[in-house]
Amino acid sequence: MSFESDSNLAGSITRAASKQTYYTIKFLVDRERIPDAYRAYAYFRWVDDILDSETCERSERIAFLIRQRSLMNRCYCGEQLRDVNVEEQMLVNLIQHDGEKNSGLEMYVRNLMAVMAFDTERRGSLISEKELSDYSQLLATAVTEALHYFIGHRCKAPKNEMRYLAVVAAHITHMLRDTFDDNQAGYFNIPREVLDAQGLTPFDIQKDAYRVWVKSRVELARSYFATSKSYLAQVQSLRCRTACLAYTARFEEVLNSMERDGYILRPAYEEGKTPKAAVHMIWSSLTALLNMQPHATLLPEKQGHLRSIGQNNE
Repeated sequence: MSFESDSNLAGSITRAASKQTYYTIKFLVDRERIPDAYRAYAYFRWVDDILDSETCERSERIAFLIRQRSLMNRCYCGEQLRDVNVEEQMLVNLIQHDGEKNSGLEMYVRNLMAVMAFDTERRGSLISEKELSDYSQLLATAVTEALHYFIGHRCKAPKNEMRYLAVVAAHITHMLRDTFDDNQAGYFNIPREVLDAQGLTPFDIQKDAYRVWVKSRVELARSYFATSKSYLAQVQSLRCRTACLAYTARFEEVLNSMERDGYILRPAYEEGKTPKAAVHMIWSSLTALLNMQPHATLLPEKQGHLRSIGQNNE
């Protein structure tokens, strides 16, 4: 498959899966890295869909994941791979375009592959608090490093303890939001220690003890989002700050609903999916951006007017 055809496939997969991601990449990613940004999203979207398929047996999932990890490692060892399908070619092209050792892109690929492996292994089993924390950190590292690799990669961004907090908070929110669907699929996002201490099962969502735990997670996500804004004020790239704030606003809308519901989770949340919600998220992001005071030693990235991003279609 040619690089152009591969890029078109990646863009089509991304647009079909998430309009918000598609337009964020189109309007905010560094121009020369747009094709690889679509590949980075589309390849793992494809992997995740395969692993989540109800028709796929556990043994098939494990074999599929072993193959994908092998392809990844062979690519990073410099092998020229030809025994790949059109979706796997996106991974091959993505890694071949990355000329920097231990780059943000490599951190994204390796950490997100580890996330996929953890999800495959934990399906149908309870997890511990440490496993839950490590899981969020893997995902946060992958997403954050990809963000800085693709958006404003020549600009400065501090590497401190606040770097990953926004994505950890988003992941906490995401797991709460998807509790009903995840439970049905065999992914249990409440730690074993909490269940044992309170005499709960993962399906006791309406019980007070479960609601108390949800409240603690919402409050933790809130605190991480708030702290992460101090980090964003020190990020030099205006486009990167804009993307982060839009990402944050999307999940904060879900947290608002959970608080209004008294921390009793719903089977589904429509927040962030309607035109009204999209306008609200864009407005919230721009307001936060205007109120944000950049670090004195960092100059704002020079660029033209920002183009608004499309609404989420997830």
